[in-house]
Amino acid sequence: MEIIQVILTSLGSIVTLFILSKLMGIREMSQLTMFDYINGITIGSIAAEMATTEFTDAAKPFTAMIVYALIVILISELTSKSIKFRRIATGKPAVLYDNGVIYEKSLRKAKLDLGEFLCQCRVAGYFDLSTIQTIILEPNGKLSILPLADERPITGKDMNLTLNQDYLVANVIIDGHIMTDNLKHTGKNESWLHTQLKAHQVNEPSEVFLATCDRENTLHVYKKDSTSQAYDILE
Repeated sequence: MEIIQVILTSLGSIVTLFILSKLMGIREMSQLTMFDYINGITIGSIAAEMATTEFTDAAKPFTAMIVYALIVILISELTSKSIKFRRIATGKPAVLYDNGVIYEKSLRKAKLDLGEFLCQCRVAGYFDLSTIQTIILEPNGKLSILPLADERPITGKDMNLTLNQDYLVANVIIDGHIMTDNLKHTGKNESWLHTQLKAHQVNEPSEVFLATCDRENTLHVYKKDSTSQAYDILE
């Protein structure tokens, strides 16, 4: 009975976490602020406690999880309406480097040592500070880097070129299944799709791992192939 109880309460905590995460928003999984990080750890700990507690005591951690989620939702509303509260709850950007000057006080305030600062610059693709104009530490802990004008990539505008705009492609087949809504969005039907698959030597959609259709109605097909193996280029 204890094992069954743990299974049931674990499933209940997972479902509860999923629902609460949906209510709190996708930011909980992507751009975490300090408050989001602390709140996520707390709710996770409560969920773990809920999974191993007695049925009679499960209401307490369940209630606590809901309270924490409601607080997150409330703070989200307040930060969207008040700039002052937003700066308290989520913080504000800090300039770490500008025009050849490293701001040591800003680094200390952000609890970021010089080694970690340079490491994050390298991860972003910048190995030389002399190629950078400004570096800003965002409230989510990531660096926003503005390169010098003569170090940034050349754009079509720089060369007075008129380029065609790229658009998102529609995934019309995923893992052998036709995505009906996506196909309709392209203005095509399944008859057109099957004709295009025949042109790619594909008999059935089940043979396709992924198929995409671009704005020019060009179908790109990636077949399933369980026998091939990717090259290991890291050795």
